[in-house]
Amino acid sequence: MSEVDALFQRAAAVAAAYRHGLGDRPVRAEASLDELRAAFARPLPDGPLPADRVLDELVAAADPGLVQTAGGRFFGFVIGGSYPLAVAADMVAAGWDQCAYNGVLTPAGQAAEEAAGTWLKDLLGLPPTASVGFVAGGQEANTVGLAAGRHHVLAEAGWDVEADGLAGAPPVRVVAGAERHATIDRALRLLGLGTNALEPVAVDHDGALRADALADVLAARPPGPVIVCLQVGNVNTGACDPLRDAIEAAHDHGAWVHVDGAFGLWAAASPRTRHLVDGLEGADSWGCDGHKWLNLPYDSGFAFCSRPAVHATAVRYSAPYLTGSGTDALAMSDFTLQSSRRARGFSTWALLRHLGRTGVADVVDHLCAMARRAADGLAAGGARIANQVALNMVLADFGDDGTNAAIAAAVQDEGTAWLATTDWQGRRLLRLSLSSWSTTEADIDAAVASILRHAAAAPRTPLVPGTRSEP
Repeated sequence: MSEVDALFQRAAAVAAAYRHGLGDRPVRAEASLDELRAAFARPLPDGPLPADRVLDELVAAADPGLVQTAGGRFFGFVIGGSYPLAVAADMVAAGWDQCAYNGVLTPAGQAAEEAAGTWLKDLLGLPPTASVGFVAGGQEANTVGLAAGRHHVLAEAGWDVEADGLAGAPPVRVVAGAERHATIDRALRLLGLGTNALEPVAVDHDGALRADALADVLAARPPGPVIVCLQVGNVNTGACDPLRDAIEAAHDHGAWVHVDGAFGLWAAASPRTRHLVDGLEGADSWGCDGHKWLNLPYDSGFAFCSRPAVHATAVRYSAPYLTGSGTDALAMSDFTLQSSRRARGFSTWALLRHLGRTGVADVVDHLCAMARRAADGLAAGGARIANQVALNMVLADFGDDGTNAAIAAAVQDEGTAWLATTDWQGRRLLRLSLSSWSTTEADIDAAVASILRHAAAAPRTPLVPGTRSEP
């Protein structure tokens, strides 16, 4: 056996053993950050060390500091636990070591992204002619979508923002719900539009933008360049903006409409939840994460645009060494903000081929069902459920902010599950995100039992058992 064979087999064995042992480990890390810093902070060697030794040292140093986000009882953030096949495809792609810049560097990588992109648009009900950029995640997807919108609305006003920048340009209004995700604000900073350009729109009880309030905001100022940001899948409640009415109102005012669908866009893949994103196809750009509900490895996201030429004009670049080297046609890098990136299309293609249409829908339906099970169990134990559980998010309240924070800390410390708290409507509430394909009913029941056990031990303001908030 060659050294490379032995090294790669050892790496695969370590990864497989870790996955097999997830259920036996506390979900939290078992070492403190200071302990881990000490384990990693070794002197830089004067010369090379054997590869197998270094791999073993890496595993020994890192293992106590791993949080079991790949398992079925991590509910702290909207992140999935990647499917074994997706990990395997990613491992093979890493071995192939392809740079997914264009079809010259990796014809196979470009073909895989094109095929997977076609499947994604079909699953999500997006226009088949839309462009697809395989980006790093929701932040890049939103930034790319807003860059396309910035280009389009300023071009319509006679301004070339790519050549002339924003100094002296017509002001661009950005209109979004008051409960938008923070990546929208960050994208506005990165694109030079600034957060002061943002005009918030009133939302309902669960954080969904109100279409009537959007119409009022749009009508409050004279016509001009406008970008409207909508959201499907509020990061606290799972709520979806009323897309059809909102998009119609925005287009009536000549606005570009971008939809932030980091996880909520996957609702379109299931017949049971598709109604929540009715009208989705009418927007101009969309952002989505693959490492959330699709449960791909991290660093997997998608930026879609209804106008491929606008998409590419907003983000592409060229250079003398690229011209004439087979890169004149639009390629993978023309739809992202990256050049040297891994060929993430391979794992996307493999997982979609593995799951198929019904498999993706089953993941969405299963996680929605697990969220309802968690909400029902917590409500039966005395919690107030502070949101309508339409998708995969649950907000629970045991009476006061301090009690909720103490419960979350105790559950984390116990290691049964990992959940966090969040600020919502002036309160600090428990927040559970059901995002991993591997979460089972037993996982939910164990987490609920742990939460209720620690809630019973904490002083709290009495609530009526089983109460749930209403809009």
